[in-house]
Amino acid sequence: MNGSMNVMKKVLLIGPGGAGKSTLAKELGKITEIPVIHLDAIYWKSGWVETAKEEWKAVVEELIARDSWIMDGNYGGTLDARLAAADAVIFFDFPPFLCIWRFFIRRIKFHKKNRPDMAEGCNERISWTFLKWVYNYRRDRKPGVLEKLHAVRSEKTIFVLSTRQSVSDLTESLRRKYA
Repeated sequence: MNGSMNVMKKVLLIGPGGAGKSTLAKELGKITEIPVIHLDAIYWKSGWVETAKEEWKAVVEELIARDSWIMDGNYGGTLDARLAAADAVIFFDFPPFLCIWRFFIRRIKFHKKNRPDMAEGCNERISWTFLKWVYNYRRDRKPGVLEKLHAVRSEKTIFVLSTRQSVSDLTESLRRKYA
């Protein structure tokens, strides 16, 4: 995938849970001064109640119509619309065990608390469904995501991050660009 940095006004971060999407989104927001949108904080209502499908599509349409954003989150039902609107995509392709390890660290750090990138009233929790999704992401979701990224590669700046070093390299290049 390409990795040149043209003007980035709408940046989409996708990948498995625990990969570091929200952390990098916050960092990129500080560097670029572009507003950060954590989809989890909008999708989930207090007590882990999901947003209705049609309402969610309308919310995402409103979000992607904004002038600029850094948006982290998956939500496959709206991925095509978000990909179409983005000018840059950062795809996290970390090993499942690293993501699960990070998830457990996050779980301990935010025990009985809300993460800053999560809706109020959605305390950090362990869900076997979520862990299974993270573990199987590379097998089940990655091929479809890469296919979508391949289809838009000539129109978008795409970064595939698969190591901590690749995240650091991207962050440093953006710091230099926006200094």
